[in-house]
Amino acid sequence: MKEIKAALFDLDGVVFDTEPQYSVFWGEQCREFHPEHPGLEYEIKGQTLDQIFNRWFSGTLEPMRDEVTRRLDVFESQMTFDYVSGFETFIADLQAHGVRTAVVTSSNLPKMQSVYRHRPEFKSLFDAILTSEDFAESKPSPDCYLRGAARLGAEPAECVVFEDSINGLRSGRAAKMFVVGLTTTNPQDRIAGLSDFQIDNYNHFCYNKLKALWQAI
Repeated sequence: MKEIKAALFDLDGVVFDTEPQYSVFWGEQCREFHPEHPGLEYEIKGQTLDQIFNRWFSGTLEPMRDEVTRRLDVFESQMTFDYVSGFETFIADLQAHGVRTAVVTSSNLPKMQSVYRHRPEFKSLFDAILTSEDFAESKPSPDCYLRGAARLGAEPAECVVFEDSINGLRSGRAAKMFVVGLTTTNPQDRIAGLSDFQIDNYNHFCYNKLKALWQAI
């Protein structure tokens, strides 16, 4: 029977229940700079800041990039980083069964410094932390998850991806990994076609249940 060698986690909406906070921030920016495109804050989830700027803050809006970056830095320094319910117990269970773990996030290093200040124990939960600086291409490209697997010495077929955003789910799919979708950002019916299994949180979810689902594929 095949075994799970590595679990790769997105950050916002997967490890931390922060997506509602980002929806507020980006909702304010999108309504100010792109009132013609309602709901844009949901379309850009899972993208790096550079991707957002290149697509939505070019041309006449390019001079606003520094101001939006400043606002985002202030916002992230004041965020709360609460774990998705059951996460700490779940990741400890994975590690007890020999599964290596990594964060694979579109967030950048300055954002992660805020995480480390608020959650000093965070680094000890993972064998590797990959940020936007580590990728040649961002989600929905599979590059980030393939690099995460390589960092942990695992083949794609030995990995499980945990994601919540559409771009992130597509990235995990493109990497040909088993994908667990969290409904923290999108409803189950929207992510079901992009994931092998869906959960609301990690309560009542454990290594043995994940292994049974994974081996059934």
